[in-house]
Amino acid sequence: MARVRVCSVSEVPPDGAVALDVAGRRVCVVNVGERYFVVDDTCTHAEASLAEGYVHPDDCTIECPLHNAVFSLETGEALEFPAEEPVRAYRVTVEGEDLFIDTDD
Repeated sequence: MARVRVCSVSEVPPDGAVALDVAGRRVCVVNVGERYFVVDDTCTHAEASLAEGYVHPDDCTIECPLHNAVFSLETGEALEFPAEEPVRAYRVTVEGEDLFIDTDD
């Protein structure tokens, strides 16, 4: 497993998301109450950017802006149709001001 720096915590707005290219993949980085989550950025239903969607801080989910599929930020599980396949969720580590993920590369 490889550990990869994603960004600094200041790059992710509170209760917001940003899309970044990290280690050859497009990921969605989300800040929910200073808890950070990283999932693949592409919705498994229609390939929209999840970072352009809606963060629901109360239940740690993100909603796709295209067809309203909802994914768990903790597990990547598809929680509402039309998406049926999960997105990949990464283990996130915060060290100082930096966010890191573990990849299987």
